[in-house]
Amino acid sequence: MLLTAAFVFTYYTAWAILLPFFDSSSAIHGYFPAREWAIRLPLFVLVVGLSGIGFFVGSTILKEKRKAAQKIRLRSA
Repeated sequence: MLLTAAFVFTYYTAWAILLPFFDSSSAIHGYFPAREWAIRLPLFVLVVGLSGIGFFVGSTILKEKRKAAQKIRLRSA
């Protein structure tokens, strides 16, 4: 996993930071997607990740409230 993370970091750094310094006719541009995806892809991952975390927290809160309500109903019955 560490090697994969290091590769992704190196690839993304070269793509987003170093690529603008090379001439657009350079062959190195063929190894990378369009630069607009250097922003879109991480933004998409961030939105999906934060949505997943929000969904998990929300569902956990709802489950805990249901358990608490059920306990109250059992005590009063």
